[in-house]
Amino acid sequence: MGFQSLVIIFLLCISMANSDHLKQNKTILQCLTDHSIASPSISSVTFFPTDPSFTSTLQSYTRNLRFTSTTTPKPLFIVVPSHVSHIQASIICCKTHGLEMRIRSGGHDYDGLSYVSKAPFMILDLFNLRSVIVDNGTAWVESGATLGELFYAISQKSKTHGFPAGVCPTVGVGGHFSGGGYGNMMRKFGLSVDNVIDAKLVDVNGNVLDRESMGEDLFWAIKGGGGASFGIIISWKIKLVSVPEIVTVFKIEKTLEQGVTDIVHKWQYIADKIDPNLFIRVVLLPVNKKHLQSIKAKFIGLFLGNGQELSSLMNEAFPELGLSFDQCIEMSWIESILFWSNYPKGTSLDVLLDRQPQQEKYLKKKSDYVQEPISKENLEGIWNKMIELKRPALTLNPYGGKMSEISEFETPFPHRAGNIYKIQYSVTWKDDGVEATGRSLDQIRKLYDYMTPYVSKSPRSSYLNYRDVDIGINENGNASYSEGVIWGRKYFKGNFERLVQVKSKVDPGNFFRYEQSIPCLGSWKSITAE
Repeated sequence: MGFQSLVIIFLLCISMANSDHLKQNKTILQCLTDHSIASPSISSVTFFPTDPSFTSTLQSYTRNLRFTSTTTPKPLFIVVPSHVSHIQASIICCKTHGLEMRIRSGGHDYDGLSYVSKAPFMILDLFNLRSVIVDNGTAWVESGATLGELFYAISQKSKTHGFPAGVCPTVGVGGHFSGGGYGNMMRKFGLSVDNVIDAKLVDVNGNVLDRESMGEDLFWAIKGGGGASFGIIISWKIKLVSVPEIVTVFKIEKTLEQGVTDIVHKWQYIADKIDPNLFIRVVLLPVNKKHLQSIKAKFIGLFLGNGQELSSLMNEAFPELGLSFDQCIEMSWIESILFWSNYPKGTSLDVLLDRQPQQEKYLKKKSDYVQEPISKENLEGIWNKMIELKRPALTLNPYGGKMSEISEFETPFPHRAGNIYKIQYSVTWKDDGVEATGRSLDQIRKLYDYMTPYVSKSPRSSYLNYRDVDIGINENGNASYSEGVIWGRKYFKGNFERLVQVKSKVDPGNFFRYEQSIPCLGSWKSITAE
């Protein structure tokens, strides 16, 4: 057979494959149309790979550049619902065609599980559902809204209300709330989910449920248990919290040569016990310059009060940091959101409505909880390891206050009393390619392994919203209890079994599944019976 004949056969194969794809697309679109309302038409918010807008729609909320490569599995189609019937139709047609569904609100799933799958799948992208209605101390916020949009809407209605949630404005409400949602007011008011009072959800049968109709077990499960295991959460009703008209922020940097070890050591003893109106985060970064290898620490604070009160409090409880009154910056609560997002003072609040991050990165995150202060000697060992590895950073977030008052069984999020602080491990890089990715993943995993003696044990706990597939997955998304319990107890501790029971009741066929979805009771029984 000649070269020309091979080319002709190759082109015919491509033509036939394209024809098959077009037929499949047409069949799926017909299914979606048949099961949704006529206007707005679902066809106007459905994108197949042949559509010019497919790639931009896919990548617009892909926050981790690791998952933009040509080898990353792509969805068969994307639906961007603007009406609840579009969600209901997507569930029906995924069942009909044997597809998995990935649910994305803001795209900040650190390991990409909200928009990547090895199995044939589609993406339900909620970014069109982003209304925020603030009324009389409460708000209804749709899952596709960002935290920035939520904060902005609150600020337009009140100068004395806020909400305890994360400090990254582009994070989507849906994933943030359903994983717990922590922020710099959690020592005063708890997590986001501790202030959720209602929700609307589409279940596996297409029913639209609120708190009353879904029942307290399912309502409990979605408040920190990962909503994508149980249904599609359309919106949340939240209770706003009272904040003073003036809050105070600060940022102080210290180096190893300026006594970082002593200061961080002391921070461990006061950060979870100090006035709950004060939250002091520590960001630790390795410094690797030609003539200097060191550690830099950034101490970033939010105090729900004025600068004079903060200065007096710090002089009494934490003089080692050396915070002076001149370093205390007074502003409104909404302005403090911009400060924590590294915007210069005076930046317009309109930046909170920008749904795109200032910069996209290749990244990997991990998490731990510290329950006993780490000695100065061991802190120095950690510094040396960070300098050796060059790249990974650590962020320490204090607990205590309201977090210690709420039972670990109140919501699926169990990391309450007994934790001094949480650690976020972070590594970012700019170079594409297997080598750069492998090197960066190896660095953060080595630091995580090094930290083993100093963090929680039995289980070594992790935070769901710092998604980490290293701690275990359900192979190919087919959850079994024996697989799920490995990572599930690290995220949820003793609440994992209750989550399994709720999942088994509301989604017994395990339609809502992914690599770290809650497994069903049937697979649990089969394991325990063996």
